[in-house]
Amino acid sequence: MKRRIGIDVGGTNTDAVYLEDTRVVHAVKTPTTSDVTSGVTEALRRLLLAGTPVAVDAVMIGTTHFTNAVVQRRDLTRVAAIRIGLPSGASLEPFIDWPEDLAALVRGEVFMLEGGHEFDGRPIVPLDTAGVRAAARRIRDAGLTAVGVASVFSPLNAACELEAASILREECPDAAVTTSHQLGRIGLLERENATLLNDALVGLARTTTRAFTQALPASRVDAPLNLTPSHGLVMLLSVAAAFLSKLTDALVIDVGGTTTDIGSLRHGFPREANNVVEIGGVRTLFRMPDLLSIGLGGGSLVARSALSVGPRSVGYRLVEEGLVFGGSELTATDIAVAAGLVDLGDQRRVASLPAELVTGAITRIHAMVAEGVDRMKTDAGDEPLIAVGGGCFLVPDRINGISEVIHVEHQAVANAVGAAIAQVSGEIDRIFQDLSRDEAIARARQLAEAQAASAGADPRTLTTVEVEDLPLAYLPGNSLRVRVRVVGEIA
Repeated sequence: MKRRIGIDVGGTNTDAVYLEDTRVVHAVKTPTTSDVTSGVTEALRRLLLAGTPVAVDAVMIGTTHFTNAVVQRRDLTRVAAIRIGLPSGASLEPFIDWPEDLAALVRGEVFMLEGGHEFDGRPIVPLDTAGVRAAARRIRDAGLTAVGVASVFSPLNAACELEAASILREECPDAAVTTSHQLGRIGLLERENATLLNDALVGLARTTTRAFTQALPASRVDAPLNLTPSHGLVMLLSVAAAFLSKLTDALVIDVGGTTTDIGSLRHGFPREANNVVEIGGVRTLFRMPDLLSIGLGGGSLVARSALSVGPRSVGYRLVEEGLVFGGSELTATDIAVAAGLVDLGDQRRVASLPAELVTGAITRIHAMVAEGVDRMKTDAGDEPLIAVGGGCFLVPDRINGISEVIHVEHQAVANAVGAAIAQVSGEIDRIFQDLSRDEAIARARQLAEAQAASAGADPRTLTTVEVEDLPLAYLPGNSLRVRVRVVGEIA
């Protein structure tokens, strides 16, 4: 029997669940704290009080802590960027497409050096090792502690990045070095951006990971800790919705304390976005599910004059500032309590709200939800909508284009369930030559499986969830670009 604890650290609440195989045994919800750690510790304490065993197989934590740091321009480390690609790749320097305010915080030193490879893995020119060593010494003297290395077509041949990283570790033993080929994908700028963002978060990641690691023994929990990357959280939500509802095709709506996220579940997996994903205004290569976020949640502020709901929210301060909890701010939760949609706090504190205000606010909230759902639909026919999240009492029972609104057990802690059942993935994006289509796909699948296994997946559980192949007629040698993604259970 697999026993896992899943924790979701959101902007308003920190949720935790204990699962035995596919059964949710215990679930708790606590306010997120400003230091994050004490909120996690409190959630674990409540789980243990509910009867969760101290020894479990794994603790899975999903958090938007890192994405929020980029969006809010806080807790970021200055980064040195090494681009290997001269004489090609010189026209657009690292950080070229970053928002000015973010680049000003993160950009340390930039070095453009000779090296890199062609699309088929052949060297462009030899790596400028003397230049790498000189750059490393300059980085060390400047006191920079994070270095991102990106080389042209490194996912096809990582030799230049590996050699540069070796030199950097010799000259700057205290610096964190990220090589872009570890993040996959062929496109240079987006791959480089993801590498530099990763480096910018190194300091925060160390602090946060240390805090999470300390929270486990403080709560007497004996288990390995696994962190889910920020860009994977929407994936977790969709997988959790499928897990809880047993549906494989439906729309999914997650109403939190600050935002409402709407996605689409197809064949048990979330529909992916076609556009490039931006994080804090930076283009990256991360593949993200197609998602619509609107500024509506349980903590959304309601303006009495010129009636409006959101996008500003009291966030994790809801239990302090909301009317029904003794505060002075009128929130969407207060409106829902006054309308009889949910029983929270002290209902007497909202009993005097004007009926037209309550009715008007509910009408506005339902309209926002209906508009968002309609924007995410791709079929003319009716389809089901799975409602999850702590604020899902804001979702109306009837919506045009929706066959039924499904409320599932443990819906308020769905993201924590998603974290608990999270899987490990491996993805390969390569150009293959002189191979048949079947041979190229089989080779890509082998590489993706090896990557997933090295990331901690059990090889026996790996399944292929996505295959894309694109013939490249303008290249010689029967060239085929293949992308394969596999997922599996944590070993």
